Amino acid sequence: MKPIERPFYYNAGPEILKRAVDLRNNMTAPEKALWEILGKKKLMGVTFRRQHPIAKFIVDFYCHEALLVIEVDGDIHNSLAVSERDEGREHELKKLGLDILRFSNNDVLKNRDSVVKSIQNFIREKGMSFSLEKDKR
Repeated sequence: MKPIERPFYYNAGPEILKRAVDLRNNMTAPEKALWEILGKKKLMGVTFRRQHPIAKFIVDFYCHEALLVIEVDGDIHNSLAVSERDEGREHELKKLGLDILRFSNNDVLKNRDSVVKSIQNFIREKGMSFSLEKDKR
């Protein structure tokens, strides 16, 4: 099958697109908690997508306007094999011109304000001019 050629999918293939739908339907508790903050342009009026296909990867959250990927990591990401895979994945995403912010499950659940501030600061530093009035946080 031919890959979807929409720019924010970075030529993700049909199998990745299907898998992303499955992941959207089975988000973890920390992902759901962060989605409550990011969804429906609640944060700075910026559009985020959840479980978003990019090339051969599916990222937890993606903002195309800011070219920002947000990953929420469970304890498994502390293992050597997974952390090495994460490094390779980040390298590939950065080659596409994307920036990556990583947060642990614990941070999302217990230090939510700090996570939100980090995301807001990134967007501001990126020079994005979104309306702060739309920011419900």
